[in-house]
Amino acid sequence: MTIHDPIAVLLGPWSWGLGIGSILLRLALAALLATVVGWERSSKRHSAGLRTFILITAGSTAAMLLDCCLSPDGSKAFHLLPAAVVIGVSTICVNSLLFSAKNRIRGLTTAAALWCCGIIGLALGAGFYTVGLLVFLVLLPALALLPGFENYLKDRSNHFEIHLELKSAPYLQDFITVIRALGLTIDEIELNTAYVNSGLSVYTVSLSIKEAQLQKYKTHGEIIEALRSLEYISYIEESHG
Repeated sequence: MTIHDPIAVLLGPWSWGLGIGSILLRLALAALLATVVGWERSSKRHSAGLRTFILITAGSTAAMLLDCCLSPDGSKAFHLLPAAVVIGVSTICVNSLLFSAKNRIRGLTTAAALWCCGIIGLALGAGFYTVGLLVFLVLLPALALLPGFENYLKDRSNHFEIHLELKSAPYLQDFITVIRALGLTIDEIELNTAYVNSGLSVYTVSLSIKEAQLQKYKTHGEIIEALRSLEYISYIEESHG
């Protein structure tokens, strides 16, 4: 099979063959890219860190290398090892998802990053250096740079969700009255049963901003800060999925 990968062409014929040099290059490059992504995740204290990303990417690269060795002419219509890698990484990603006490999924971005690193490993193992690097150049900024912009957009959306802890259940009606007076609409209120015996009444509340002035000038943080001053609220924060 002729490889037309630009980086492989630039490096020379040795880089697209299955010699010791190209194998070491692919594994080293996989480990390097995974280290960068894993460091970014570890620095933000996510469950999957440096070791997990290196193992996933290196394993995917090795699986593709083995597949290329077993089928050097590319005659197989279906490559079992790469398919098994995709299924295995997908299973790991699903198992890495966590549910917080507020029944919200956590770790979805990290799971997606693991899956992307598995694809990077497959691309590098097949000798498609350019594809692997391009996916990396999309993945890293998405993880490191976009969260701030994403939070900016979320903080100015018309819909948000809060985690609310009241000192007692009867105060819920007072809270609803204040919410409506502020120009907010309650879409849903869910009692969090995990706190039943804590002495607090804890709710997950979905809100919509209907008042034009609030939509124009107030962020979610400013609205929550105003609600925090209510004496019957023990704790309040915005819920992030």
